[in-house]
Amino acid sequence: MRLRISLALFFFAIGISFAQQKKEKPKFNQELATSLGADKYGMKAYTIVMLTTGTAKIEDKTKMGELMKGHMGNIQKLADEGKIVVAGPFLEKNKENYRGMFIFNTKSKEEAEQWVKTDPAVQAGVFSYEIFPWYGSAALPLYLKHHDEVTQENP
Repeated sequence: MRLRISLALFFFAIGISFAQQKKEKPKFNQELATSLGADKYGMKAYTIVMLTTGTAKIEDKTKMGELMKGHMGNIQKLADEGKIVVAGPFLEKNKENYRGMFIFNTKSKEEAEQWVKTDPAVQAGVFSYEIFPWYGSAALPLYLKHHDEVTQENP
């Protein structure tokens, strides 16, 4: 009986310890916040570009392969330049014909449009796009430095 009570108290104490650790707020880092352009809420403006199905109907698989290779290369170039924070396709068809999205590290819709127009698949009409201002965590770009650590193969 004492062993059960001792074990119960032990696990209860561990649970309280973990709960207390989770509640501790990380120390505010002004230098990091400033470098990321964070406001007082830790947020900043971005621009989302929703890629939609374009008007071009390209039947030639080799041509389409080249365009998609150029599309992926352009995404990598823009990410390396710090312009794209998030990019990726949607996994399901949807009524809006959204194919994928970019989150650009700019609050300027005009600048985001200049960047999306560098995409060979956009230039060829495979994709069209819609642009929206967005407000999100200023820390969002920080995940990119770890992406290569979890990537075994690039498409």
